[in-house]
Amino acid sequence: MSVRDVLGEALAGLVRRPGRAVLTGLGTVLGVGGFVVVLGLTATLSARIDGRFSMLTATEVTVEDVAAQRDPYAPPAFPADAERRIRVLAGVEHAGVHWQVRPSPPVGSDPVGSDPVGSDPVGSDPAAAGPAVVAASPEAVLAMVPRLQQGRLYDDFAERTRQRVVVLGGGAAARLGVTTLSTRPAVRIGGEMFAVAGILGDVARQPENLLAALVPRATAAELWGPPGAGAARMLISTETGAARQVAALAPVALRPDRPEFLRAVPPADPRRLRAGVGADLGVLFLLLAGVCLLVGAAGIANTTLVAVLERAPEIGLRRAVGARGRHIAAQFLAESALLGGLGGLLGMSLGVLAVTGVAVARGWTPVLSPAVLAVAPVVGLVTGLLAGAYPAHRAARVEPAAALRR
Repeated sequence: MSVRDVLGEALAGLVRRPGRAVLTGLGTVLGVGGFVVVLGLTATLSARIDGRFSMLTATEVTVEDVAAQRDPYAPPAFPADAERRIRVLAGVEHAGVHWQVRPSPPVGSDPVGSDPVGSDPVGSDPAAAGPAVVAASPEAVLAMVPRLQQGRLYDDFAERTRQRVVVLGGGAAARLGVTTLSTRPAVRIGGEMFAVAGILGDVARQPENLLAALVPRATAAELWGPPGAGAARMLISTETGAARQVAALAPVALRPDRPEFLRAVPPADPRRLRAGVGADLGVLFLLLAGVCLLVGAAGIANTTLVAVLERAPEIGLRRAVGARGRHIAAQFLAESALLGGLGGLLGMSLGVLAVTGVAVARGWTPVLSPAVLAVAPVVGLVTGLLAGAYPAHRAARVEPAAALRR
């Protein structure tokens, strides 16, 4: 039998029972489709993560005060002119020192001059003291990439003159009942009245500050003293591609006398982040795709084996007129391979549609490797061949005389 004859007989065998062929190939369709969806979504999400990383995380550097770890008697490492010193570095957009005031002074709204809400934390739940108080220079607030809901941010003048002004995070404002700035509200912080300059709607960095009250750094130092050991940090926003260079130079620029008192934390390597996310997603979903392929292979093997039993008289007749065992095996292998290959093509098409649909719905750019699209039908074909190997072997061993007696 020629290859053309084998393929013709295999196609005729599938067309003879189209319903059974469709149901049998469904497992392969799902398996190959899952294979394409997994690799396509993994590549798409990796590209999406790279984009977000480049836009935000790759431009963020944090400098920590580790002076107390080096010398227990050392004062806070950040100098008073830390912002001016760091601005000389190329690629720096915004940089400022911030810390959470501890112990946190009680914060409460005082719209009519009465006792502030939540200003009596003694003997009560610490949460009743109100939002946390964060000392942050104007540049530090800008480095957080804030989006104002109302009002404005405090500026360098408020920092230099130690003004009693505060910018409330959206969560802190809601907790204090400050909903509008049209009435010029004020809040009491540790016994001092602070005018509310603005309310933050969102921040791209350090979202925990949405639940805090931000006050100028110099004002906080005057009222509640300098930060404790290791409490202060500098947040630096850089231009794209400059973060690692800035991180390497920042300790020397800030403290040329004792750069070891400061530790700069550069952004993580985006390749490692992408590889980690891709591995996590890939292992999970490839297992699912493998299960689907196993189900599909089992379906093809079971159906082909049943077909061998049903078509025993046909096999006996072919053997009686001269067909050899290898010809019968080739026919059944061709049927299972054809079924697997068609399932692979259909699964690949459905997988491409699924990846594209998800990406378009989420506003992403779909990423599909040509190698994956080329391999997907081959996976279906190999699955069909492996599933049909045992039924084909059984068909080749059918004795003509016994088959014709049925």
